[in-house]
Amino acid sequence: MRTLLDRQVYVCYGQIYVESDPEFEGLSLDEAFEGQANGLCGAAVPGALWLTTGLHTGAVAFTVEVHEEAPPLAPHWQEAVEVPFRPLSEDVGLAEWGGGAFWHLDLPVRDYRVRYCARGMDEARDQDTRLDGEPGSDHYLLQFWPAAPAPGGILRRTSGTAAYWHAEFVTEPEGARR
Repeated sequence: MRTLLDRQVYVCYGQIYVESDPEFEGLSLDEAFEGQANGLCGAAVPGALWLTTGLHTGAVAFTVEVHEEAPPLAPHWQEAVEVPFRPLSEDVGLAEWGGGAFWHLDLPVRDYRVRYCARGMDEARDQDTRLDGEPGSDHYLLQFWPAAPAPGGILRRTSGTAAYWHAEFVTEPEGARR
């Protein structure tokens, strides 16, 4: 396992992105989640991921890892979703909203499975904005490993915030439960 990023990142409007297209001009929420099976990690646009956070504005703890194979899902993560991803170039990075900071992620061009995990989303949603010096309540983990493309899905859902975003983009058969 390699850790590519482990730091506080700044989110606006409850979102941050993975981008890999040098010509990238942004994406819309509807584009990112079209046909997706979750509401937290939108992967419908080739080479891009839309990552939803509980906090509206401010710094959140964010870690990005690369694994050789699927890692076990740790029990302390309250939310977890998976999607397929393939970068369009080796210029891959975690990008803040509105052209803010960009952290390069050393990911060769190949097919990956991505797991996006979160904890503290409801507390962060209640906090709304985190000012400098205030404690943070939400944490995020983005894991990549080589894998053939396969449909995405929700692995774990516990918070009202995640349930809200899943309901915005996912239509489950009547009676389906997680």
